[in-house]
Amino acid sequence: MLFNSVHYLLFFPVVVALFFAIPFRYRWFLLLVASYYFYMCWKPEYAVILVVSTLVDYYCGKKMGGITEKAKRKPYLYLSLVTNLGVLFTFKYFNFFNESVREAFNHFNLMYEVPAFELLLPVGISFYTFQAMSYSIEVYRGSIKPEKHLGVFALYISFFPQLVAGPIERPQHLLKQFYAKHQFSYQRVTSGLKLMAWGFFKKLVVADTLAVFVNEFYSHPQDFDGLSLALATVFFAFQIYCDFSGYSDIAIGTARVMGFDFMQNFRRPYFSKSIRMFWQRWHISLSTWFRDYLYIPLGGNRVVKWRWYYNLFITFLISGFWHGAYWTFLIWGALHGLYLVIELIAKKPGQQLATITGIRRVPIVHQLLRMGITFVLVCIAWVFFRAETVNDAWTVLSTIAADGWQTIKQLGLAGMFDFSAFHADVLKIDWGIALFGLLVLLLVELLQVRKNISYWLMQQPFAFRWSIYFVLVMSILLLGKYEQQTQFIYFQF
Repeated sequence: MLFNSVHYLLFFPVVVALFFAIPFRYRWFLLLVASYYFYMCWKPEYAVILVVSTLVDYYCGKKMGGITEKAKRKPYLYLSLVTNLGVLFTFKYFNFFNESVREAFNHFNLMYEVPAFELLLPVGISFYTFQAMSYSIEVYRGSIKPEKHLGVFALYISFFPQLVAGPIERPQHLLKQFYAKHQFSYQRVTSGLKLMAWGFFKKLVVADTLAVFVNEFYSHPQDFDGLSLALATVFFAFQIYCDFSGYSDIAIGTARVMGFDFMQNFRRPYFSKSIRMFWQRWHISLSTWFRDYLYIPLGGNRVVKWRWYYNLFITFLISGFWHGAYWTFLIWGALHGLYLVIELIAKKPGQQLATITGIRRVPIVHQLLRMGITFVLVCIAWVFFRAETVNDAWTVLSTIAADGWQTIKQLGLAGMFDFSAFHADVLKIDWGIALFGLLVLLLVELLQVRKNISYWLMQQPFAFRWSIYFVLVMSILLLGKYEQQTQFIYFQF
């Protein structure tokens, strides 16, 4: 079931109404049934994997909870990790490794007859397996006690707002919320609905409109010039941001309506002044997961420098592979790992250069320059993330580089309003909608730097406040893409 579907718009109010209408002791069961129904709307067979992961991790947690010696808990931790990672490998990575081995054998003219698995990747498998593993790891560490209630634990794994694309919640934060008696609160409900509306605006108006251009140019990049491909890459940067953060806003808003609190998943990432800052603001639930369960166990920054750089690089390489079994994702992750290592090495020389040139004496110029460099580096990596193949990614980058200065000159206003590259008149309308959506997005995020928009709106006069809400809702209804429902980008992971 997609958030941006009529099905969800009927499902959500029914669940919320029943949630507040029934006695507290039955609410966990309602949410569990609703969550499984939500997930099984894609493919009922998917639920089998969810049940297996839930039962194995519940069993391992209970067993570890009854053992005082940490070393003796390891077999159950390994059972949990092997089960979850095994399921993930089978459905998501087996064919990648199988094909790589096949190519290696063919290179040496050797027979290799292991067939590929014809398996459909279950929606959101990378998200709920990571959430399940975080529970087992925390119980093993002794940070939390094992959950005794199987139904509540199953709800922790499958809670529908964040089941298929996060945020990836930690057990110590979410489990206890299922035992809280959430009362109906007008202020909380309206706050959640406003956040959901903003998420729908980002998805339907901004992301899905930008997708028209991005899909056109990236489907056959060899047919376009540097300007078109540079513009498509910038558009993709905002498409994936609005698509994914839009999903997160809808998920967080949905949970908030019922009284649940999810962690913030995005915090204005394109205003970052470094790659390090970017990853403190982008997909926060995943980046902190890798930090706590991979980077720090590897030694983090508490090791010699070369090992520190290795820990950073390998963490981001694996995070790239988490997104999918394709070389493009591996390169994307490797690039970000490389960026961070270079950033650490060049930090002092960069500061000295900024001082010598006098840029640091003008803070606004210095900050804008850093933001610009960070955004360009992120966009270069996004090329590999979006391209269908590594060859397509090189085509995009080489074409942009070959056009060089000519592309930069075309990026002025005259070039921006040149529609000659587009093949259909309707795209001129989409162009206007895209620019409107981006302007609204940037304006809101600029305001959020200095104030809480939601709180600020509550302080405004009734007429002004509801005028803003009306314009937002009408923009979604009139400008949103409804011709065909588009799946959220991160559902494929």
